[in-house]
Amino acid sequence: MSIRPWRDIQRRQSRQIMVGNVAVGGGAPVTVQTMTNTPTDDVRATIDQIRRCEEAGADIIRVSCPDEASTAALKQIVRAAKVPIVADIHFHYKRALEAADAGAACLRINPGNIGSEARVAEVVRAAKANGCSIRIGVNGGSLEKDLLEKYGEPCPEALVESALDHIKLLQDADFHEYKVAVKASDIFLAVSAYMQLAEAVDCPLHLGITEAGGLIGGTVKSSIGMGNLLWAGIGDTIRVSLSAEPEEEIRVGFEMLKALGIRNRGVRVVSCPSCARQGFDVIRTVQTLEERLQHIRVPLSLSVLGCVVNGPGEARETDIGLTGGGAGKHMVYLSGVTDHTVQDADMVEHIVKLVEAKAAEIEAAEAAQAQAAE
Repeated sequence: MSIRPWRDIQRRQSRQIMVGNVAVGGGAPVTVQTMTNTPTDDVRATIDQIRRCEEAGADIIRVSCPDEASTAALKQIVRAAKVPIVADIHFHYKRALEAADAGAACLRINPGNIGSEARVAEVVRAAKANGCSIRIGVNGGSLEKDLLEKYGEPCPEALVESALDHIKLLQDADFHEYKVAVKASDIFLAVSAYMQLAEAVDCPLHLGITEAGGLIGGTVKSSIGMGNLLWAGIGDTIRVSLSAEPEEEIRVGFEMLKALGIRNRGVRVVSCPSCARQGFDVIRTVQTLEERLQHIRVPLSLSVLGCVVNGPGEARETDIGLTGGGAGKHMVYLSGVTDHTVQDADMVEHIVKLVEAKAAEIEAAEAAQAQAAE
């Protein structure tokens, strides 16, 4: 129990599997995924997009494999990627066999459209032979016909039953390196299905609100749905599904985890919405700082507030703080303590340099600690 128990999240205990060299479940950090949207057979474009996602912090990246040209390109893509690659398979089970041979770390199959039990068994054999894990991807939009007839519509019980049926197929084949998703675009449906599934199985769970929408709407829906689940301790890996560039999905995913204190990466910005009291243009300053500080990976906190009403209080809780003052002269706080002032013209560059210096200091301390422990 921590000194602030209201912040504690007790994560659901699950088995651990490996997606390439990345652990999922079993107490491992919650991982953040995305999916490329370039034609997979355009190797150069796909690798370039993967590189941008890696720079944004992606732990795992999925690519679609709808045809032979895609799986033929996969070997080169896997070799170039620095993170594990998941092959997304729909309809054609042979693509899964090809993707496994091409070096995919995980095969994502939708049991509603992959085919017969015999075909699923072939996919399992290929996964075993190539050291792949499998993600069972149940989706409210592609449930099996018999379940739709049984329940009348997609509902939590139908999603969970579908997941359990296909878990059994893998278990009957003595395959246990799997994780499961029960996604839906309806957040009530998705959250309820995940909560039921979390009680029924011990495998890692892949969270997502599918077809969530654009950057703003999709972020809100995903944050409500996945945020509720993560707060309840449910979820071992997440994908924020947005009609936006995949690197944006990564940034939103990490912001979600940072807000819950589950995982910290980069700068956590605390900023005010701005008002007539502001001593500088808070909105534009925060936008600029967030863009300029995307390269920082060390977890640290920065408060940017336009006036002295809440500025000093927030600054006490952050590594670096900035509070607006009069006549274009603003107060800078270091480790919660007032330190010096900065003028408008120098403010952004000054804060960027302070953050970079603090990040370097933290990295050096961590490296020294690791060396001492050896």
